Amino acid sequence: MAKNAHKDKQEERPPGAVEVRQSKQKEMFIEQLKKTPIVQVVCEKIGITRTTYYRWHKADREFAEAADMALADGSGLVNDLAESQLMTAIRDGNLTAIIFWLKNHHRAYANRVELSLQQPVSEQLTPDQEAVVKKALALASLTEPEQESNPSSQNHE
Repeated sequence: MAKNAHKDKQEERPPGAVEVRQSKQKEMFIEQLKKTPIVQVVCEKIGITRTTYYRWHKADREFAEAADMALADGSGLVNDLAESQLMTAIRDGNLTAIIFWLKNHHRAYANRVELSLQQPVSEQLTPDQEAVVKKALALASLTEPEQESNPSSQNHE
């Protein structure tokens, strides 16, 4: 019972300096991640290690969800910026940008993979190989089994 009373006292106490600092750092981290979606860069900007970020991400579900959302928002922002720059480069006649756009947005210009195979002239099957193939096809019900010419194997009724 003494342990429960100790836990209740911990939960009721106001946040200490460490908790307040971490809370501010987490808020700053989320805001920076929206602008720069690179964890290492944001960690350096706010003065924490990547290990700290991943520890927070694992221990604090609310922070993890906010960080994941901020990372997605930041990636979207960078994508928009990149597309804007690409459009500017296309307008300026940058051939590389034009080719990139066409290869990724027009089927006629997309990269293709062509496969070709030269198969050697096939050899004739030996009678034993032919028998094995016929038996396999018959077992797979792809062909009708052949009647054996051996009269002893036929039914005489």
